[in-house]
Amino acid sequence: MDLILWRHAEAIDLELVGDDMARYLTPRGEKQAARMAEWLDRQLPAGAKVLVSPAVRAEQTAHALGRKYKISPALAPLASAGQLLDLVQWPQAKGCFLVVGHQPVLGQVIAQLMGLQVSECTVKKGALWWLRYREKEQTAQTVVVTVQSPELL
Repeated sequence: MDLILWRHAEAIDLELVGDDMARYLTPRGEKQAARMAEWLDRQLPAGAKVLVSPAVRAEQTAHALGRKYKISPALAPLASAGQLLDLVQWPQAKGCFLVVGHQPVLGQVIAQLMGLQVSECTVKKGALWWLRYREKEQTAQTVVVTVQSPELL
């Protein structure tokens, strides 16, 4: 099973709209999303399932990819790592899941799956972590396939 965790691109400050769910991408964020989407579209398998937070900034980030996606309240800001992992059925599901969401939950999932001693990893805006579950020699492993940042593409 592959799990790609993509943090939404740069969005306007909360003070400008007053509603966290209504925050939208800045011009820089639009460029970040487009750059990452271009790279990601070449890498994603055709059958990848794309799941997106209902926040405007996450939908805009996912929209840049140009693939069908499903909105899930389980990915909204302040969701939990458990909700995300239950949604994608980690590690039992087959195939590839792309999740477009928020900090701190993305970083919490990464830390948990990698067995890190910290409660969360920092994920830059617009960046992604691609993780793979596998069993090798009867041992479950989570492998980092890649970590990408839009600034480096």
